[in-house]
Amino acid sequence: MPWFERLHLASRARAVPPTKSPAGGSVSRAGVYVDDADLAALELAARDFHFLPRQPVHSVLAGRHASKVRGRGLEFEELRPYLPGDDIRSMDWRVTARTGQPHVRIYSEEKDRPVLLLVDQRMNMFFGTRRAMKSVAAAEAAALVAWRVLMDGDRVGGVVFGDEDFSDLRPRRGRDAVSYLLGEVARRNQQLRADAPARRGAEQLNLALQHAARLAHHDHLVVAVSDFDGHDELTRDLLTQIAARNDVLAVVVHDPFMSELPPSGELVVSDGELQVELGFGRDAVRSGIAGFVNARTSELLQWRHLIGVPVLPLSAGEETAPPSRRLLGHDAPQATRGGRR
Repeated sequence: MPWFERLHLASRARAVPPTKSPAGGSVSRAGVYVDDADLAALELAARDFHFLPRQPVHSVLAGRHASKVRGRGLEFEELRPYLPGDDIRSMDWRVTARTGQPHVRIYSEEKDRPVLLLVDQRMNMFFGTRRAMKSVAAAEAAALVAWRVLMDGDRVGGVVFGDEDFSDLRPRRGRDAVSYLLGEVARRNQQLRADAPARRGAEQLNLALQHAARLAHHDHLVVAVSDFDGHDELTRDLLTQIAARNDVLAVVVHDPFMSELPPSGELVVSDGELQVELGFGRDAVRSGIAGFVNARTSELLQWRHLIGVPVLPLSAGEETAPPSRRLLGHDAPQATRGGRR
């Protein structure tokens, strides 16, 4: 069913009506576009989740089959004689055997773990039927992560990409770095418009991942926020390559329309050149769409088993912050380390 493979959709049933972007002169409307103020307002909500390695059992970062976010690593500081109260697991048995005196290895937590955000603002993200466009949900998720990183005192940067090119910002520390990154996300978000052409395939997604692989040499947290439309074998290979040296979290943005089709109505499906009108009342149409959605969802969720990348599904039909709290876990005093969140 080739017409399912490029979901450039406009629904006559419940879709958010397409409008021109603010860049084109019209007024921004909630759910269609975001601006700097919208993303700044999410700072408070970022207090309610974390990326620490000790996650609640319901977290996508916990469990046998999910790759855990390691948090900051440990730096070796010194080797010294054993003192009462030292952890026996820190014993250096080779030095102990050589000297005849018990010695332990002392480590300190690394003070920095850069975070790199990949934010998809391609035309395939400019679709929404409930609360917001997928592009808006992706921007909001990126803002939550960026503000959380600022609270943790780490550096944050990003690769923000559309259909034609991308912007890259190397990880930096501080409020100005977060504001600049989110300003770039908002700028690209406002460039989307309903009549813009969309490029097929995973070319831009893979180019963004390739650039992320060059920026995140090792021990980064890489958070990819996208619907992963058009993903292919190279997409998976690039994620595997990045995950070999870093922690990776895939935030898969989706719209509930495709999995909760209304009992009646019409859908116009276009590949950018031709368009077809489909009736929801036809069993063949409903089963075909359901089969496509289920197969694609299953394939993306398999990433955590096949390449060790946790997948956080994010519906554009819901507020962005609550699912992050549910799936990543709440901050709690016992979950903090060293007095920091």
